[in-house]
Amino acid sequence: MMTPEFSHVVTLAEAGPGRQVTLNADETARARIAARLELVALDQFRVEAEVSAVAGGLKLRGKITARLVQSCAATALPVPVKISESFDLRFLSDAAPDVAEEEEVEIDSADCDILPLEDDRVDVGEAAVQTLSLALEPFPRHPDADRILAEKGVLSEEQAGPFAALAALKKGKTE
Repeated sequence: MMTPEFSHVVTLAEAGPGRQVTLNADETARARIAARLELVALDQFRVEAEVSAVAGGLKLRGKITARLVQSCAATALPVPVKISESFDLRFLSDAAPDVAEEEEVEIDSADCDILPLEDDRVDVGEAAVQTLSLALEPFPRHPDADRILAEKGVLSEEQAGPFAALAALKKGKTE
């Protein structure tokens, strides 16, 4: 198992009725998180959370804020991004499904934020990094991407798609 880049463990005993946790990733942690998430840079990463004991486990509620740079999916130009994302997670000892590994499990949206509690502890830092990964734009686009691609002769979806051919046929018949 890999070691998390930004670990801060809180146990069930430490959490009690509610424990405030504020974390700021240092330069080394930010560099390791950026490498894991394939970011150009992670300039700031902060977590403000409350960890509290609930029936069967722990509740982790809070917010991450980050300033980062992603790479444009079309041009590879840097795309600066600010993220502010709230999270509300439950780590429960009976959350792991009781099925064989190859068996498919269906979950509804209410189950999506319920995770298995292991060893009566939760890693607030790792949960925050996973929240950040889910908040990232999967295909970031630089504001000048369309112009740059057009200058290089790359056709847009409208120009190259199946309807472009139909439009060209229609235009040819009306002239």
